[in-house]
Amino acid sequence: MSTHADTHTDTDGRRDAGVTWGEFAAAEPDLARTVEERFAAHTHHVLATLRKDGSPRTTGLEVRFLDGELWFGMMPGSMKALDLRRDPRFSLQANPGEGTTMGGGDVRVAGRAVEVPKDDTETRARYVEEVEPPEPFHLFRTEVTEVVRTSVEDEKYLVVQVWKPGAPVRTLKRT
Repeated sequence: MSTHADTHTDTDGRRDAGVTWGEFAAAEPDLARTVEERFAAHTHHVLATLRKDGSPRTTGLEVRFLDGELWFGMMPGSMKALDLRRDPRFSLQANPGEGTTMGGGDVRVAGRAVEVPKDDTETRARYVEEVEPPEPFHLFRTEVTEVVRTSVEDEKYLVVQVWKPGAPVRTLKRT
């Protein structure tokens, strides 16, 4: 991946395509660790994709952080997989859990999902070894374009942390 000023260009020439999870984690390790912990707290999360007509679709999804990547595995022919094949943009919301405490805050990741082709047997085999998904399956790696964490500090402040490629975390605090 190459950079041009504060704008990232993906290998296929798209600008602002995003970075791998590992690149984000290297740039902002504390926020990355918090986000991974929030996703690890529950199995199912909410994925938003875009339907053929452009309207949003939300659906449940299990995610994995492996080898510096954020992965999505899906059943063959699922609507969310078809959505991502047509338009790779997504937003992923961590399951907030029960109650209203949301230890670690509310987190979401946005970006672009890139399908791993069936002939990339090496990548797929590494994923299968770790995750043991039912086969066949769609496998997507992600390019992260935004990470947001919203939390409450001192039971007084709403704190919103926003990260985008090429910039440090921006923190907004409100009472």
